Amino acid sequence: MTTDPKANLARRNFLRALGATAGLAATAPALVSEAKADSESDSEKRKARYQADSAEVKTYYRVNRYPS
Repeated sequence: MTTDPKANLARRNFLRALGATAGLAATAPALVSEAKADSESDSEKRKARYQADSAEVKTYYRVNRYPS
């Protein structure tokens, strides 16, 4: 059974175009999305978020065997 090299080339080009179109279709909504304003005030942005003495952090360090 022989295959036509031109047919294989045309099929590859079709599949490449199909893949590129799918990629563009997937990224298009991300490019069109509307920018949203920051909802935090300056004081909320500057507040401490990480608390090393909380129970959750101590449990995380204990379970993962990090020195405290």
